[in-house]
Amino acid sequence: MGSSTGVVRPAVLPAVLREGDRVRVVAPGGPPTPARLDRGVRLLRGWGLAVEVAPHVHDRWGYLAGRDADRLADLNAALRDPGVRGVFAARGGYGCQRIVDGVDTDAARRDPKVVVGFSDITSLHGKLWRDARLATFYGPGVAWNDVRTGPESAESLRAAVMTTAPVVVHRDPREPSAAVSFGTRATGPLLGGALTMLGTSVGAGDLPDFAGAILFIEDVDEPPYSYDRMLTHLRRVGALAHLAGVAVGQLVGAGPPGADQPGAGSPGELDAPAVLRDRLGDLGVPVLGGLRLGHGTGQLTVPLGVPATIDVAAGTLTVEPGVR
Repeated sequence: MGSSTGVVRPAVLPAVLREGDRVRVVAPGGPPTPARLDRGVRLLRGWGLAVEVAPHVHDRWGYLAGRDADRLADLNAALRDPGVRGVFAARGGYGCQRIVDGVDTDAARRDPKVVVGFSDITSLHGKLWRDARLATFYGPGVAWNDVRTGPESAESLRAAVMTTAPVVVHRDPREPSAAVSFGTRATGPLLGGALTMLGTSVGAGDLPDFAGAILFIEDVDEPPYSYDRMLTHLRRVGALAHLAGVAVGQLVGAGPPGADQPGAGSPGELDAPAVLRDRLGDLGVPVLGGLRLGHGTGQLTVPLGVPATIDVAAGTLTVEPGVR
């Protein structure tokens, strides 16, 4: 998958969000908790944005935020409306892959908008990149949790979409993935998201070509062998063959195996960081971990699709603005 040229077409940047701009909340995946959604809407309105909630956001069909046709209709309506300047996912969950092939990427190409989401929304990021070369934003959903995403998370999201300053994320030694760092420096467009979603996108229309890119990965509640399986799969299909580097975000719930797990505490037991060192270490590219990007406490926001640099010695990921 991908060529060895490392040549990547530049991203299309949406306009920076300004006070008074209309933005719309959609739910392509799972249903949001109403109280948390209300909290996030108040947060966005506090920045001067005119927030609209799409008609089907509060629908529920099992673990999905309503029927596929309705979730897709909400998303496409937001992408097609010339008055809407930003599209914010209510949350992740599951469901975006069920509708992503029907996303109106022509509309996104004609009228680039800010698009924000994470986790399950990885599929949408990849689709918009592949079909429209749209720079998007990997950041918290509008269903806001003040315990997990406090003031620093809020300011990171605001600065990413409402200013044209570069985004700098510093390695946090408290993150389990901080143990996954080696090499020197690498530069390339930042692409990726939740590792589970990347793996299940292989062979579909939403997995980016990572040749020449800095691959960004994170995930939640996956045991060490699952990280091994997912990375091994991506290696076997050639998706990791021509990377420039790897940026590792939060590995939530991926510490040493618990006492109730088979084999826990046995000699040579691998935790998730050890698995990543094994599966990434022989790729011959710099890897920087410990980034507060993903499902963990203090989640920060980064643009995807724009040039980025990892500096392992400095412990920084620096990403060019995702807006113009």
